[in-house]
Amino acid sequence: MEVQIEANWKNILKDEFEKPYFKALTEFVKSEYKHYTCYPKGSDIFNAFEFCPFEKTKVVILGQDPYHGPGQAHGLSFSVPKGIPMPPSLINIYKELKDDVDIEIPGHGNLEAWAQQGVLLLNATLTVRGNAAGSHQNKGWEIFTDEVIQKLSEEQKGVVFLLWGGFAKKKSKLIDASKHHILTSGHPSPLSANRGYWFGNQHFSKTNLLLDAQNKKPIVW
Repeated sequence: MEVQIEANWKNILKDEFEKPYFKALTEFVKSEYKHYTCYPKGSDIFNAFEFCPFEKTKVVILGQDPYHGPGQAHGLSFSVPKGIPMPPSLINIYKELKDDVDIEIPGHGNLEAWAQQGVLLLNATLTVRGNAAGSHQNKGWEIFTDEVIQKLSEEQKGVVFLLWGGFAKKKSKLIDASKHHILTSGHPSPLSANRGYWFGNQHFSKTNLLLDAQNKKPIVW
């Protein structure tokens, strides 16, 4: 299958597309989309890469699964298209953003503007069956997205990785902490946030301080 992905990412990851696991993953995903309602729509699966080319990536925000409700997932972790109600985790992200950098909470949950500034909004698993959270886990996506993280670690410098929650924190082993920045906290989901593991992490202001120290343009959150 010809993978439709941004040109520089395609070049960086070209070896992955030829590996047996990725070919098996492709067949699995094609079958799932044929027989079930799956998200995001096929043309949006690689949106994180389309909006944030490899050489422009300054920040990585790692999610686990796409949203599995109608109209929610569009290929960017934690983001939903305009007009779709904001999920609880995204609401808590916005609350922390307001407390941290005093930005008014927008009336939509579309994070494309972040991605266009160099924030890779990457889910570990890029597809999901409708109303079945985790249904496409352990089919090969994690191998692929782990390679994405490792390529950034190996070939870039000074990327800020925001790892929220236990699942994301495990990815720190893929990152060279001697040349990148890793910020961790609890997950913004209500279960974690309400226990005090999310609010007050100040990741948005800390990220911009780290970027500014490298003479990189801060993110307009």
